[in-house]
Amino acid sequence: MQKTRDIRIEEFNYPLPDERIAKFPLSQRDRSKLLLYRSGSVSESEFFHLPDLLPENSLLVFNNTKVIQARLHFRKETGALIEIFCLEPLSPNNYLLSFQSNRECVWACMVGNLKKWKSGTLSRTVIIEGKSVTLNADRLNAYGNSFEIRFSWDNPQISFAALLDAVGELPIPPYLNRETEESDKETYQTVYSKIEGSVAAPTAGLHFTEDVLAALKEKCIPCLELTLHVGAGTFKPVKSETIEGHEMHTEFISVERSLIVSLAETDRRIIAVGTTSVRTLESLYYIGRTLEYNPDAVPEELKVGQWQPYDDTVAEIDYRKALRNIVDYLDRKGLSRLVTATQIIIAPGYTFKIVRGMITNFHQPQSTLLLLVSAFVDGRWREIYDYALSHDFRFLSYGDSSLLLPD
Repeated sequence: MQKTRDIRIEEFNYPLPDERIAKFPLSQRDRSKLLLYRSGSVSESEFFHLPDLLPENSLLVFNNTKVIQARLHFRKETGALIEIFCLEPLSPNNYLLSFQSNRECVWACMVGNLKKWKSGTLSRTVIIEGKSVTLNADRLNAYGNSFEIRFSWDNPQISFAALLDAVGELPIPPYLNRETEESDKETYQTVYSKIEGSVAAPTAGLHFTEDVLAALKEKCIPCLELTLHVGAGTFKPVKSETIEGHEMHTEFISVERSLIVSLAETDRRIIAVGTTSVRTLESLYYIGRTLEYNPDAVPEELKVGQWQPYDDTVAEIDYRKALRNIVDYLDRKGLSRLVTATQIIIAPGYTFKIVRGMITNFHQPQSTLLLLVSAFVDGRWREIYDYALSHDFRFLSYGDSSLLLPD
């Protein structure tokens, strides 16, 4: 049997004509098409029928992250335009504290037109809430494939969050091949987004409306929330021949103790809304397994490594026990939420521990997201995607979605 690390990414290619990539969403979110994969059979419906298509004993888990206006543009005195793309906070390294900063903060950023910014401070002055603010950017050290950028400003009444809202641009996916439009500020956010920090939307959630959420409530289907801040790495192509050579991006997760308790106690079928929710839920199992054998683990040891699920030298435990281990850990520490990070890669050969259903869009060829879908449907991704391509489904972030119920 082929080992997960030896999977060749070329096996996950398919033809995706540009005209099948949805450049804009439908005017009514919940009127998008919904592919239903249930126990090996494929059919289609519309998204607003989702509450009727879910198994009666379902429980949905949403990612409540909110996309920030992460692209900042500065113009040098020479006229050169420099783009700074904020990826994650470094100082303070807590998202909330960084957004609340009122004088300066440091972020890991990608820099566009870097060759035109050899040195010096970039500045731009804006009016926010009737107040003049000058925002400065200084390049510090290299940080992996990005840079440490220190932002500072001269009005302590203005937070960094307010600055981003005022001068930042929403970072829509690069494959849309268009400029961000005003409408994207609304359509590229889920209706339940709350916690700022993502640079890409958890797009499976874009189809939900208040009407669909109300219908789920009427059917007594619980809807719970967690937070995974989606990084730019979600668009990172797999360039190695086998996935062993691909380094997964690390993402910040935050999960309330109450959610972990609910998951440990429920007899319902746990259905994840989006691959980000899948990655978070499955990461919880490995965090709980770490605590089973190392109950005094320090926070750094709780981060989930890329290949941790494929280490067969560590004995498996029941997923409920894993979740209870996390609850006990939080209680010992006096914490109400688990805050950590995950680098998990889910690919064929992975055994799902918690998630038994998934709502997800249609992903790019040769992407780690397609590997995740393949793992979930026992390798039958191609017939699902062939159906979608031959039945006029729209692809990628603003496209249609699927409900995957393998058993």
